[in-house]
Amino acid sequence: MKFFKTTLILILASLPCISFSQERGIPVYSDYLTDNLYLLHPSMAGAGVRSKIRLTGRRQWFDVEDAPGLETASINGRVADNIGLGGILYNDSNGRFSQQGVYATFAYHLLLSRDRVDLNQLSFGLSVGVQQEKLDETNLIGGVNPNDPAISGAELSDSYFNVDFGMSYYYMEFYAHATVKNIIPQKREIFDDLETDNQRQYIGSVGYVIAPFGSDWSFDPSVMLMYKEETTETNLDINGKAMYGTDFGSLWGGVSYRRSFDGAEYTENGTTINNQKLQYITPFIGINYKDFMFAYTYTYQANSIVLSNSGFHQITLGFNFGKSNERYHCNCPAINY
Repeated sequence: MKFFKTTLILILASLPCISFSQERGIPVYSDYLTDNLYLLHPSMAGAGVRSKIRLTGRRQWFDVEDAPGLETASINGRVADNIGLGGILYNDSNGRFSQQGVYATFAYHLLLSRDRVDLNQLSFGLSVGVQQEKLDETNLIGGVNPNDPAISGAELSDSYFNVDFGMSYYYMEFYAHATVKNIIPQKREIFDDLETDNQRQYIGSVGYVIAPFGSDWSFDPSVMLMYKEETTETNLDINGKAMYGTDFGSLWGGVSYRRSFDGAEYTENGTTINNQKLQYITPFIGINYKDFMFAYTYTYQANSIVLSNSGFHQITLGFNFGKSNERYHCNCPAINY
């Protein structure tokens, strides 16, 4: 039946509102809070004084079969005084839908200060990505759907490319980022005519690192705003992060609160219509030990109607390499480490 396939595709297409998975390109989670800004902002490729390798693994709802999962591998570093390069591989899966992709990034960094002692840097980054998406319709024919002409009974796939562009500005302890993702309109044929070709998304964030004089502690409050052009969906992150410097590196952790400005209507009794706005609470902890980094992130969905209460779990592993120039005289961990 045509209705069955239409229903299946609508459910898959609505999953970003539930889990932020299956976005065009890499889903926007809270990776940027665990020293992984490059996944979100191409302008951060090579922005720091050292090169970075980051691996992430994320699983949602351990008690739900075929729940969303994401794995990423990225590398970025400075290859010349003003040039940064980076690359990302990722695999994103959600039930019968999955996507794999690769991004290559070119970044240009302008040092606006007179020397490298004081940080005043403006960065631009451009990422070009190629993705392959798959929709598995095998084993759907039979039972209540015998010989349904709308279901192929095979694994459908489609490939496309897109472009992200971003800017970052660092002035001592202050920083700001702005990125446009999926700039080029692209139609996903596996969804027929049920999805718009406009997947453009805007992301902006600002923050300031507070470091009391003579203390080993520093604090990093920040906010991030995400806006999807076609659907006008808007989400706000309010973040707090604390860092403690040690002889071997640093210990750090914090919490993020994500709130959607857009509500979803639902009913529990068939008569009363309620409205629910997505809310995520995400605590995270991490450690930098010499050249290595480890972080754990947990996300809890604080809504009355949820698919599961088991939450989302993510592990991030990192390695910093390459000799650095003199560190900037500021508390700016994203640049100095």
